[in-house]
Amino acid sequence: MLTLTEAAERIRTRRLSPVELTRECLARIERLDPALNAFITVTADLALEQARRAESEVMAGNYRGPLHGVPIALKDLFDTAGVRTTAASNQYRDRVPAEDAEVVRRLKQAGAVILGKLNMHEFAFGMSGMVSAFGPAKNPWNAECITGGSSSGSAAAVAAGLCVAALGSDTAGSIRCPAALCGMVGHRPSANLLSMKGVVPLSTSFDTVGPMTRTVLDAATMMDVLSGSSSFAQSLREDVSQLKVGVARRRFFDGLDREVAACVDSALDILAKLVSQICEIDVPTQGFRTIFEAEIYEYHESMIAKTPELYDARTLFRLRNCAGISATDYIRERRRLAEFRRNAEHIFDEVDVVLTPTTPTPAPTIAELERLAIPDVRAFEVKHLMRNTAPFSVLFWPTISVPCGSSRDGLPVGMQISSRPGADSTVLRLAHAYERASEWHKKSAISD
Repeated sequence: MLTLTEAAERIRTRRLSPVELTRECLARIERLDPALNAFITVTADLALEQARRAESEVMAGNYRGPLHGVPIALKDLFDTAGVRTTAASNQYRDRVPAEDAEVVRRLKQAGAVILGKLNMHEFAFGMSGMVSAFGPAKNPWNAECITGGSSSGSAAAVAAGLCVAALGSDTAGSIRCPAALCGMVGHRPSANLLSMKGVVPLSTSFDTVGPMTRTVLDAATMMDVLSGSSSFAQSLREDVSQLKVGVARRRFFDGLDREVAACVDSALDILAKLVSQICEIDVPTQGFRTIFEAEIYEYHESMIAKTPELYDARTLFRLRNCAGISATDYIRERRRLAEFRRNAEHIFDEVDVVLTPTTPTPAPTIAELERLAIPDVRAFEVKHLMRNTAPFSVLFWPTISVPCGSSRDGLPVGMQISSRPGADSTVLRLAHAYERASEWHKKSAISD
């Protein structure tokens, strides 16, 4: 399986045909996706048409850049003109947008080949990735295990080589959790860096979109295109030896699975040789559920009233629990959130980045979660899947998850690197330096 960077270089130098690469991805989808269920919609004909156009342009000397002719897939909450966007719900099973989301428009402008729409947790309201009108996505490292969510299909598709890269969204960890559990890179960018126009929302105060890739360089390359910048990939060349790393042990390391703890400690040993200082710090955590739940309910209120039967029962249960928040309470919490975010940035008077495990455990089995009652599944997600990711969503710091090891059963483990708002380059740079000093990003869930 080629990385995005490898595929781009071969296409640029005409050693690889976009049509051949697209056909290879489509063949892998046909062969592997029946077991993984990563895709909701495969746009094979459109993808081949885009690949042929890209190939003609490259051969004519009109190379657009590093995504030109590269097959990419989209979480199914990004509007795609003429192609259904379902949010993995029967509420939107037949919804066909007239326009592309802004980030999709940028991908197409860059010459990317869009393979289709990826499975996800219904309306992105869950971290397991199990609740979907189209069935759960499966983890390529072990199909009996969850992928994590809500960008479940995005993680599974990249890890299995069904696409070269994918686009996901992250509200409380929906990029980083599945990236960690599926052994890949997932970056949650700073607030307002990437457009949310044309993206089905969950909670607008915390939503963002971001790349899910096999390497940090791939993620930085996608960020350049999606943001309209050209600096993230270049910034990876900058030195990290003067960076100060703060390890947030309190709360974030509590009750860690032993194998996760061992992987992160080994990663810290590697990082200690790369940076100027590693120290322990304390990162404040607060939930702000009032904002989260009020914004979710506002989007879904009319559908809950008119067609509640079209939701999965597990989603409907959660949505109804979000009702009843007053405007006064919402406004008061918004003020408190702004103050909380400002105060937390004082951490960066002491350190440049913050490091934690991404999830406290490797991927649990699907059967383990299916045995739980609906309220208990949410409690499991909070404790085992989003405990370490959600605090950085509340703060809206740029945060990346990178592979840093595996359990004895061969399940991936992720490490999370965060920094101050706007410091995406710092996060990507340190993640890239760690990646170059380790081998975990080279591991494959499915051999070619």
